[in-house]
Amino acid sequence: MPLDENMAFKPVNIALLTVSDTRGLDEDSSGNILAARIVAAGHNIADRAILRDDTALITARLHNWIDDDNIDVVISTGGTGLTGRDVTPEALDRVKTKEIPGFGELFRWLSYASIGTSTIQSRACAVLARGTYIFALPGSNGAVKDGWDQILVHQLDSRHQPCNFVELMPRLREQ
Repeated sequence: MPLDENMAFKPVNIALLTVSDTRGLDEDSSGNILAARIVAAGHNIADRAILRDDTALITARLHNWIDDDNIDVVISTGGTGLTGRDVTPEALDRVKTKEIPGFGELFRWLSYASIGTSTIQSRACAVLARGTYIFALPGSNGAVKDGWDQILVHQLDSRHQPCNFVELMPRLREQ
């Protein structure tokens, strides 16, 4: 995708959430991969947390980040599958102002090249919540790489053309 090199890069502040019943920071390989890619792209990690698969806990953390003026974007990894413990999309439903359906659709389309029809088991999704973008990626290392490298690195780059999420940020809270 083309970048307009005449435009200034605008770093965004990103909160990173790992949803897992089993991982701590040392075992959070997908979260570590995502954090490294965020920083390498020139963005800031504004906060980072690991929470167990619990809708109320995830929703409370999301509300805190949404209300924090220093956080522009939240990216989560994990909890997007089909099992009873996978509740990240349900938490996003509780905080959303608007859905961004194209994110999940594009993610699954791109993921098909890597994992074939198994991609239908992913509930990757994105929402806008009171002016904050929230993206929910599956917890596998491959899914995090696909979601960042093929979608988010471009849409969170203010120079990306013909359009990007960053250029909309000043207008997200319009009434």
